[in-house]
Amino acid sequence: MIQKFEFKETKIAGLMEITPFNADDVRGSFTKDYSKEVFEQNGISHDLQEVFYTTSHKGVIRALHFQREKQQPKLVRCITGHVFDVVVDMRKDSPTFKEWVGFDLIGDRQKEILVPAGCAHGYLVLEPSVVSYKCAEKFYGEYDDGILWNDEEIGVEWPLDKIGGADKVILADKDKNLLSFRDFVEKYGAF
Repeated sequence: MIQKFEFKETKIAGLMEITPFNADDVRGSFTKDYSKEVFEQNGISHDLQEVFYTTSHKGVIRALHFQREKQQPKLVRCITGHVFDVVVDMRKDSPTFKEWVGFDLIGDRQKEILVPAGCAHGYLVLEPSVVSYKCAEKFYGEYDDGILWNDEEIGVEWPLDKIGGADKVILADKDKNLLSFRDFVEKYGAF
C-alpha cells in the first residue's frame, strides 16, 4: 500500500500535521518524511539544517522547549514507540497565543508535525521511544530555554494516567528548573 504526503493545518498557524510518503510491502515499509520539493509545492519552507534523535524511557517528559533567539522550526516524528506531543503558541500577536495542541505520535503510524518558530514543544513518552527532530535552524545552547511542563496558566492536559500517574514522571534537572510561563514572559517577553 502506498500513502502519499498529506498536510493538515491545525488551529495554531504554521503548525501542521503531516502524513509522509509511505510504502508497505512484504518486506516491511519505506518512509520518506521530508522532501524540500514536496513541502515547497505545499507552501511550506523548511530549510533543513540539523537532525537530532532522542531515545526515551516511558514516563519521560521533554518539555516545553524552544530557543529564545534563532528559533528552531522543527519537523518532529516518533520513529518507534508512542509519545503524546504538545505544541504551545508563544507568539504574542497570534490569535492562539498561550494555546496548546496535543498529538499522539506513534512510530508505526508515521505521522509527524511541523512546529513553527515561536512555539514551545515537548512530549510525554507513553512507551519507550525514538523521536527525530529535523530542524530548520541550528541548535544554540546559549538560547536553549523553555517553560515548566505543568505550568498552570498553559494547562496542558498530559495523559499521565497512561504512565501510572504524576509520580512516574521522569524529568531532567534542566526541565525541573524552567520558569513558569508568567515568569518567562516577565523576564524575556513573548515572541
